[in-house]
Amino acid sequence: MRKQKGFSLIELLIVVAIILIIAAIAVPNLLRSRMAANEASAASALRTVGTANITYSSTYNIGFAGSLAHLGAGAAVATDSSDLLDSVLSGTNPATANPVKSGYMFTYVAANGTPTAATPNGTFGIEATPTAAGSSGTSTFCMDMGNVVMRDPLGGATSVAAIGCAGFATGVPM
Repeated sequence: MRKQKGFSLIELLIVVAIILIIAAIAVPNLLRSRMAANEASAASALRTVGTANITYSSTYNIGFAGSLAHLGAGAAVATDSSDLLDSVLSGTNPATANPVKSGYMFTYVAANGTPTAATPNGTFGIEATPTAAGSSGTSTFCMDMGNVVMRDPLGGATSVAAIGCAGFATGVPM
């Protein structure tokens, strides 16, 4: 009789157990890395909006943009079509009416919805909140006219409606 070649059931079970242990260690680290990347993307997007707003203000002399759409491309009026932001950040999500990028929803508020020379926008505020807290991110970010990105590591501060980051008094500047 010839000896059969191959692996025994016990050997296969040991290999499967080792693979499961490695996966149990790697998956949480992967999820934390993804959340960190989403948070970095949200903070970067706020900086981009701040830079776009400064460019908008100096180009059109009517203060800051009235909405994120004013900073994007595609509107009929020149000041509504500045093409300073990408279509994802300046577009809107039909379900939430706010842009969603990298697991964060962006809420933009300005004093005037459509600024003009007679009624310029002197203030704006933008906030980034995770779409699925604990999964897409944990921190909430905010930026206003001061162009300083504030971070609330607990994700609780939401005060952009007051056009500013007042609820981020205990926040951490980025």
